[in-house]
Amino acid sequence: MGSDQTAGAESVELARRLAQEEEAKRRAESNDDGHGHDEHHDGHSRAGTVALALGALGIVYGDIGTSPLYALKEAFTEKSHVMTVDRINVFGVCSLAFWALILIISVKYLMFVMRADNRGEGGILALTALVMGRRGSTTTTRASTGALVSLGVFGTALLYGDGIITPAISVLSAVEGLEEVSTSFESWVLPIAVVILVGLFLVQSRGTGAVGKVFGPIMMVWFATLALLGLSHVFDAPEILQSINPSYAIQYFTHETGKAFLSLGSIFLVVTGGEALYADMGHFGRRPIMFGWYGMVLPSLVLNYWGQGAFLLENPEDIESVFFRMAPEPVLLPVVILATLATIIASQALISGVFSLTAQAVQLDYLPRIAIRHTSQQHSGQIYVPLVNWVLMVACVGCVLGFRTASNLAAAYGIAVTLTMAITTLLFFRVLTVNWNWSRAKALAVCVPMLIIEAGFVGANLIKIPHGGWFALAVAIFLMVQMQTWRRGRNLVALRIHRGERPLETFLDETENIKRVDGTAVFMFKDLGKAPPALVNNLLHNKVLHDCTLIVSVDTTDEPRVDPSRRAQITKVAPGVFQVQLEFGFMEEPNVPDALSRLEHRGLVYDPDDVTYFIGHESIVAGKAPGMNPLQEHLFVMLNRGADSAVRFFNLPSDRVFEVGSRVEI
Repeated sequence: MGSDQTAGAESVELARRLAQEEEAKRRAESNDDGHGHDEHHDGHSRAGTVALALGALGIVYGDIGTSPLYALKEAFTEKSHVMTVDRINVFGVCSLAFWALILIISVKYLMFVMRADNRGEGGILALTALVMGRRGSTTTTRASTGALVSLGVFGTALLYGDGIITPAISVLSAVEGLEEVSTSFESWVLPIAVVILVGLFLVQSRGTGAVGKVFGPIMMVWFATLALLGLSHVFDAPEILQSINPSYAIQYFTHETGKAFLSLGSIFLVVTGGEALYADMGHFGRRPIMFGWYGMVLPSLVLNYWGQGAFLLENPEDIESVFFRMAPEPVLLPVVILATLATIIASQALISGVFSLTAQAVQLDYLPRIAIRHTSQQHSGQIYVPLVNWVLMVACVGCVLGFRTASNLAAAYGIAVTLTMAITTLLFFRVLTVNWNWSRAKALAVCVPMLIIEAGFVGANLIKIPHGGWFALAVAIFLMVQMQTWRRGRNLVALRIHRGERPLETFLDETENIKRVDGTAVFMFKDLGKAPPALVNNLLHNKVLHDCTLIVSVDTTDEPRVDPSRRAQITKVAPGVFQVQLEFGFMEEPNVPDALSRLEHRGLVYDPDDVTYFIGHESIVAGKAPGMNPLQEHLFVMLNRGADSAVRFFNLPSDRVFEVGSRVEI
């Protein structure tokens, strides 16, 4: 999910500001214009990199960092492929876990995909925006690009399913550790998990800055605990270190071939947080994420998986709760509490990531406008989306009550992430060949091995569809239909409204003798160069034109943020009449009054305190006009009725807005 602007910890934001100041000094010394990307420095001082890496431990690595709670166990106990806990299988699973972390996280994401940033931002939606921006000139290229964009939208929708299942399985798997403390806790597992999840969603409206500053330190303790637990058992059976040899993975597939292949769906759980590395790149930068991965996360995960393997060699009967049974009894309860805190942090990261994903989709016009609240004046990425929050809460609690155990949820987990990763690889191939001008042979040499590995994981996860995987796919398909319907419907509405429009200059030539009144009128209208219907109706009925008239168009670019110095493009159309094109990045909140207050242009006299905003309000009805099938028409009408007001979306003062209605049939 990013992606995903997640919890903006105060310590992380301070580190970012320090890093930016350091970079500004470096540029001043080297006369750097700031457009080049310094791969070596990555824009951060050493101190800033360490601080950002600490923040990334809590936000970026929360999901992948809690995988040891259930991944290895599910590889052996998943109902579709119960594996024998013997030496060959233990060595094989540990080998596969190690090489999955190396090949997918270290090689695919950190070495290659994270270099494909969209003005510093990452995530599948940012990658899709890169593809959208380079559609090509031939019919074949345009068609293939359209197909890839659709795949990117589907991958985005899949991440919503991941955002529902991850908090549920993470919290439930941690709370289940209480059963190891005492069997009397067995009946309390579900209620405690539900209370934790409900409490987590209830505090979202307050913002995550207050708790975010402790995320990193808690996760540092968590990863240290993972390493120590694993290391203590590696010493008991040091031969487990031999599993680094990939030949053990080959032996694993020849031992119990059918079950071994199906177990890949569970082994994949060790890398389910991989997309978060890419999605959160814009918040931390590539270098701090790499620093955290190689400095702490990768060693801790590998040691813990090796430790679990070594423990199973001596205690194969403990596979049902291998992680918690590794812990010495005196520290078992503290480990359970720490695991619960870690899963809450992992859940918070996913929730915030879904909020960010929603904001990006709205900006790119794939979802209707909905209320999005910023919870921090210092950090623009710290947002709260009420509708999404409550839907996620109901869905997460429903998952816990419906699936009841982490093992049952594991059957639903993985299919969404594997498909998303495969789609990311396909999009990355297009970026390599079109955006970066790589030869097809060179791009194939990089992407084909990735796809082969991911195809294996996807194939193994397909067996999960009847056992719960259908849930994530159903969520993704439902959302993709909404997103494609909204996008298509908006284009059709624009076509219907624009029919019969007159060029703005021609229209104004016919109103030379119109009476002028004091003040400023702002007409919000997408299509510059044409006369806005609200302007036409105002002149037709009121027969007046304001001394200062601005026709304002707001456009969302395919880059995350736009420098305020180049946000506005102003064109004088007639005396006192100006066209204004405002551009906002897809990660920004469009604040039209603030942008207009900064306008500077010869002859433009703009008083922010004396402005009336005119906007169109379309009543959409399903009809017989061509363009969409009847079911999609009715869905679009319903989505349009539920869309947030343009007044709130553009941050317009409601007491200065005049709406002009029209009826549109699609």
